[in-house]
Amino acid sequence: MKNSNIKDMTVGSPSKHILSFAVPLLIGNVFQQLYNMVDSIVVGNFVGANAIAAVGTCGSMNFLFFSLSSGLAIGIGIIVAQYFGAKEERLVKTTIANSFYVLGVVSIIISIVGCLICPFILKLLRCPDVIFPDSVVYMRTTCYGIIFVAIYNGVASILRALGDSKTPLYFLILSSIVNLVLDLVFVLSCGWGVFGVAFATIISQAVSAITSLIYAYYKNPYFHLSKRELQPHRMIILNSFKLGVPIALQNALIAVSMMVLQGVVNTFGETVMASYTISMRIEQLVQQPYGSLGAAVTTYSGQNCGAKDFDRVKKGMHRGTLFAFIFSLAMLPLFQFFSPMIVSWFVKDSEVIRIGAAGLRITSIAYFGLGMIYVPRAVLNGCGDANFALINGISEVVCRILFSQILSRIAVISLFGHEIAMGYRGIWYTTALTWILTGVVCLIRYKSGVWKKKALVG
Repeated sequence: MKNSNIKDMTVGSPSKHILSFAVPLLIGNVFQQLYNMVDSIVVGNFVGANAIAAVGTCGSMNFLFFSLSSGLAIGIGIIVAQYFGAKEERLVKTTIANSFYVLGVVSIIISIVGCLICPFILKLLRCPDVIFPDSVVYMRTTCYGIIFVAIYNGVASILRALGDSKTPLYFLILSSIVNLVLDLVFVLSCGWGVFGVAFATIISQAVSAITSLIYAYYKNPYFHLSKRELQPHRMIILNSFKLGVPIALQNALIAVSMMVLQGVVNTFGETVMASYTISMRIEQLVQQPYGSLGAAVTTYSGQNCGAKDFDRVKKGMHRGTLFAFIFSLAMLPLFQFFSPMIVSWFVKDSEVIRIGAAGLRITSIAYFGLGMIYVPRAVLNGCGDANFALINGISEVVCRILFSQILSRIAVISLFGHEIAMGYRGIWYTTALTWILTGVVCLIRYKSGVWKKKALVG
C-alpha cells in the first residue's frame, strides 16, 4: 500500500530512519509531557505548594494505571511492525481491528478499579492529611480519561509501527494547547484548583484520541477494514496479550517501585515532596529523547526482525547507543550549572528550589545509564523478547525499594575518602543507581542474543 507517511525501514540508512522517526516523536512526547508539567506549573504558581504536592503524589499512580493500557498498545504495535516487515498486509489490518477490542475492554476495567482503590493506595503511600482530599480528587478525575489514553496510544502505536511518527505529533500539539487553555480557564476563572487541572487533562486526552482515530480512518489505508478483518482473531488477541502483558507488567512494576519511593518521599514532608515532584516533572521531560529514540528503535527492530534481517537490527542498536550517549553528554552541564533556574520556573519557594536543584544534579550524572535502559530494551521489545520486560521491571523494583529504604535512612556515606550527605538526598541517589544497574541488565540480555529467536512471524 502506497502512502507518504508509511515507511519501510527494512531498506535504507539505519541512522536516517531512526532519526527521521525519532525527531517528530520527540516533539510529540514533549507536548505530551506538557500535560503534567502545565498542571504542576499552574497549581504551583496559582494555587500553592500543597496543591503541587497533591498532584505530584498521584504521579506514580497515574503512571501505573495509564501504563497498563499503554503497555498493551506497545505490544500491538510490535505485532503490526513485524507483520508489516514480513509484507503480511491482511494480518496487519486484522491486528488493527482486534487491537481496539483488547484496549477498550482493558482500559474500562482499569478505570473502574483505579477509581475504587485510589484512596486506599494514597493511604499506603502515607499521603499527608493536608493534601489527601485534593489527591483523591485529582486521581479519580484522571482515571475517567484512561479510555482516551488507551485509544490514542493504540492509534499512535499502530501508526508508528507503520513508520509514521509525524501524524501522532499533530494531535498531541492540539491536545496540549487545549490542556493549557483549559488549565488557565478552570483554575483562574472558575477557581476549581486541582480538580480543574485534572478535568482539563481528560478533555485534552479525549481530543487527541478522537481526532487521531478519525484521521487514521480517513487517511491511512490500513485502517480501512473489511468485515472479515473486523472479526475477533484468537491468535492475534492472544499475541497482543503475550507481548503487551509483560510490557504492561514491567510498567506496573516500575510504577509500584515509584510508589514505594513516593512513600519514602512523603515521610520528609511537604517541602521535599514538592521538590521531588518538580524534579520528576523535569526528568520526565528529559527522558523524552530517550523514549523517542527507544520507540524509533522498537519500530525499526520490529520491521527488520519481521524481515529476518538481524544484521540491520544490530546496526540500529549501535546507532541508538551513539545517539543516547551524545544526548546524555549534552545534558550533564545543563543540569549541573542551571538546575536552580530550571526549578524556579515551577515554584518560588527558595527551599524547594534548593532541594530540587540538588536532586537534579545527582540524577543527571546517570543519564547515560538511563539511555542504556531505553535502547537495548527497544531492540528486545521490537524483536518480540517481551518476557524480558518483566525481568527488567523486577530489577527496577528491587533497586528502587532496596536503595530507597537504605539510603534515605543513612545520614552520611563515606566514599573514596569523601563524605556524601544522604537523608532525603538518598531519594535522588536511588534513582541514579537504579538507572545504572537496570541499564546493565538490559545490555546483558541484548548481548545474549536470545532476541533473535523471539519473532512472532516467519
